[in-house]
Amino acid sequence: SPRRFCLHPGLSEDLVGTHPPGAHSLVAVSVGYFLEDFVDMLCNQKLHQSWELLFHHSVVIVCFGIAVLLHQYVGFALVALLVEINSIFLHLRQILLMANLVHTTCYRLNSIVNLGTYVVFRIATLAWMTRWLFLNRENVPLATYAVGTVGMAIMTPMNIILFYRLLRSDFFK
Repeated sequence: SPRRFCLHPGLSEDLVGTHPPGAHSLVAVSVGYFLEDFVDMLCNQKLHQSWELLFHHSVVIVCFGIAVLLHQYVGFALVALLVEINSIFLHLRQILLMANLVHTTCYRLNSIVNLGTYVVFRIATLAWMTRWLFLNRENVPLATYAVGTVGMAIMTPMNIILFYRLLRSDFFK
C-alpha cells in the first residue's frame, strides 16, 4: 500500500531485498487470491470470456510466487499491488453494469474515477516498474530479469488495450 512506502522509504531504493514487516504475507495472500480467482474463472466462465484474465492471473501468480518462494522482490511485488487499487473501480463498474445502472450519475462518476485511477495506478505504476527493471538489470539475475521483462511485456499492452476499451465503452459510444 502507499502507506508502506511512506513508512519505509528505503523500499523505493531496494525492491529486491528490502520489505516491511507483513509485506511477504501480503504478497503470499495475494498469490492465494489470484489462484482462487483463476480456479473460479476456469470452473464458472467460458474460456473465450475469461482467457485474458486467466493469462493475466498466470503471469501474476508466477511473478508473485517467485517473490514469495525466494523472499526477494517482495518490494517489487508490493509496487505491483498498487495496480489493484484501480480494481475497486473496475469491479464497481461491472456491478453497475450488471445492475443495469449505466445511465446513472453513479456510473458516470465511477467511469471518471476509474479512468483516473487506471492512469495513475495501472499505467504509471507499470511504466515505473518497467523503468526500474531496466535501470537495475545488472543487479537482477538473468532468469529473474527475464521473468520480470516478459511479465511487463505482457501486462503493459494488456492494460493499454483494456484502457482503450474502457475509454471507448464509457466515453465514445
